[in-house]
Amino acid sequence: MNADFLLIQKMKRGDEAAFDSFVRKYYDDLLNYCHYHCFDPTYAEDLTQETFIRFFTKLSEFQFLGKTKNYLYTIAGNLCKDYYKKKKDLPAEREELEQNAAPSPFEAVTEKVMIESALQSLSPQLKEVILLYYFQDLNLSEIAEVLQISLSLVKYRLRQAKQQLRQVLEHT
Repeated sequence: MNADFLLIQKMKRGDEAAFDSFVRKYYDDLLNYCHYHCFDPTYAEDLTQETFIRFFTKLSEFQFLGKTKNYLYTIAGNLCKDYYKKKKDLPAEREELEQNAAPSPFEAVTEKVMIESALQSLSPQLKEVILLYYFQDLNLSEIAEVLQISLSLVKYRLRQAKQQLRQVLEHT
């Protein structure tokens, strides 16, 4: 029987250890996913925690269909989209956070800035596919399920995103 199914059943019965196990199982992946969306570690942690809060709030209604991780990514993706909407209203906040960031080796910073810049140049749809594919190691069919789009559209977006990233990084 599926481990997630058993954990969810235990959580629905109020087993605290099951909640802890569930969070430990998915926390790092969701944190990385959120971090790649907002690039601010503090917000990434907040978004990750909010993902679990929303999942647990609706736990009694949740019907296990075998892809719990994909469902969590969907919640996190929606929270990240909300973050971007809010972020557009607060443009100076990111600059302030970047100035207060701890210094790191020059090469690592340069590479990270180039990658972040290249990712920011993508449309939200293309960026989402890249993040799920390369940074969350989801396969194409899982990405289609998370984004609720066809497999052919996922393939198209991935191809387009790769082309655009290549162009941006070559001109940098």
